[in-house]
Amino acid sequence: MSREKPIETYEELRSKIGEEIGVSDWVLVDQARIDGFAECTGDRQWLHVDPERARRQSPFRTTIAHGYLTLSLIGAFIQEMGVVPLNTHAAFNYGLDKTRFLAPVKVGARVRMRTVLMSMEEKGPGQYLLKAENTIEIENEVKPALVAESLVMLYERRKKATA
Repeated sequence: MSREKPIETYEELRSKIGEEIGVSDWVLVDQARIDGFAECTGDRQWLHVDPERARRQSPFRTTIAHGYLTLSLIGAFIQEMGVVPLNTHAAFNYGLDKTRFLAPVKVGARVRMRTVLMSMEEKGPGQYLLKAENTIEIENEVKPALVAESLVMLYERRKKATA
C-alpha cells in the first residue's frame, strides 16, 4: 500500500523522524522467486531449492527463502512506499547497522515491510544520510522475518541556476 501522497521534500521527510513512514503491500515469496535468487547468488542449499528433501528433512517441512533474499526486498519496498522525496536525484544503499533474522519465510508465504525513520543527517549540501528501521512481517505470523536498520544516502536534485 504505497502512500496516498508521496513525500515531496526533504523538509517533509525530516518532520517524520521517529515515525512510521510507510507500510508496503504484501509480496508472495514463491518457489520461483527462491529458485531465481539461488541461481543469481549461487546459494543452492537444499533447504531453499529442494522441496522434496525439505519436506522429509527440514524442521520446517518445506523450503524457506534465503535470509538475504528477504533482506534484499527492502530496496523495492522502500521505492513502492513513496518515501524518497520527489526532488531526489539519486539514492544509494550505504549499509546496515543492525540486522536480525528472526523467523524463516516459508515458501508460499507473503511478506510486507513497515519502516520507521530513525534519523536524517545532512552530510553536505543536498546530501543526506537516512537511517531507517525496517521490519519485514510474515502474514499470519507473530514474529517478523527480520528487523534491519538500513542506511541510505540521498542526493537532492540541484536547482538550475537562473541567468
